[in-house]
Amino acid sequence: MEQNILVDVLTSLQRLFVGFLPAAVVGIFIGLLIGINRIVYQIFKRILQLARSIISIALLPIALIVFKQIEPAAFVVVFMSALWSIIIDTAKGVRQFRQQGNNFRVAIHHVFQGLRIGIWVAWFTVIAIEMLTGGRGLGVVIWSAYNSGKPDNIIQAIIYISIIGFILDQLLDLTGYFLSQIVLEGQQRDT
Repeated sequence: MEQNILVDVLTSLQRLFVGFLPAAVVGIFIGLLIGINRIVYQIFKRILQLARSIISIALLPIALIVFKQIEPAAFVVVFMSALWSIIIDTAKGVRQFRQQGNNFRVAIHHVFQGLRIGIWVAWFTVIAIEMLTGGRGLGVVIWSAYNSGKPDNIIQAIIYISIIGFILDQLLDLTGYFLSQIVLEGQQRDT
């Protein structure tokens, strides 16, 4: 397991970022558009909650039927898994930004909250996709170790997954914090 674990980690991270990064860009953009108008926000927040309630991994069979290949199907499912939380929290942040006298720190908090939830769900989805489809990746490591009766390898892969998830979450949290501090310092200089 040791010699190939780096390849499996990189494969899983590639699947994550290929789906998550476009979801972050699209989600923030759509969230901004929805959050600007109160009526649009009220209408779409209900629709988006419905979309968010669909468990993303359940979309994998449909994506496989449509795309007929694992990688494009995985991309779409990971993208969809992250998208809804990012849109909802960004729209909520824009609404609160306006309600609290253009407070950028509130908007930043909500955007990064959506990104953190989105990356967590996307990471979970990547691992589940790999367990279901095979090939390479940390999900495959877990499933192969299960089939081979190697619980130590299962635990080791779970530890890798947890550490990576924690690091990604903390990076987004710190980025959001630093952006908030930069905005706060800018506001204090302006007053």
